[in-house]
Amino acid sequence: MQTKILARARAERGWTFRGRPRGRYHSYSDTRLLEYLAQVSLRHEIDLNGFFDKFVEAWKNRKSTCNGLRIECRRKTRDSAIFLITANHKVVGQFPIPEYLLKETEPLKEFGYVIARAKSRLMKGRESSRPACLRIKDLKVGMKRVDLKARVTEISEPRLTFTRFHEYATFAKAVLLDETSTIRLTLWNERIKLVSVNDVIQIKNADVIVFRGERQLRMGKDGEFLVLDKNSTGTQGLQECQGSLANSTG
Repeated sequence: MQTKILARARAERGWTFRGRPRGRYHSYSDTRLLEYLAQVSLRHEIDLNGFFDKFVEAWKNRKSTCNGLRIECRRKTRDSAIFLITANHKVVGQFPIPEYLLKETEPLKEFGYVIARAKSRLMKGRESSRPACLRIKDLKVGMKRVDLKARVTEISEPRLTFTRFHEYATFAKAVLLDETSTIRLTLWNERIKLVSVNDVIQIKNADVIVFRGERQLRMGKDGEFLVLDKNSTGTQGLQECQGSLANSTG
């Protein structure tokens, strides 16, 4: 008797047999789907809300594009639509999205924790897949959060500049050398005083950019900078880096 009453209450409230109410409450499969979309959007640096809107657009117009991704609605069923994502003619993923999600005005409003969890998993995956240290010759423009050990061979005279944040700052250009190549790194403010020529330094979470046609390193707010050996003319620190690289890839 209790089971029938509960089933009737669920039906009146729009719940399914599995207990998922319509509207802002979603099933486990919905959460997994949105978490997957969050991972794809983070990997391709796309805002998740805008990314989901492109699926709604493809659902209505068959196709849409978003930051180099092509989204195509391949087939519509009675209660869902199957989407295909491609990038440069390569399949990124194919999956169904329930129709009630596509019809909701703000389906992601309650899913901030999904984005945070997807971001955490993506960063952990990047951390575990990359070697402890990279060599300068292997750095490519666009790489992010790279770790590097190198010797400082040159530091320019500090200069004063007015930044885009509407404040004055001091910067200097350092040239870094390892056993493979050289690259420039911009040092800002207090970091200029921390390093000298011939120091062996370790950099974490740096980005590889191009500035005036030259490949360079840039350190953001989460970048880390450590002097391993002061005024070293040898290559001990670099040899240690080489060994950790071999161990991580061997």
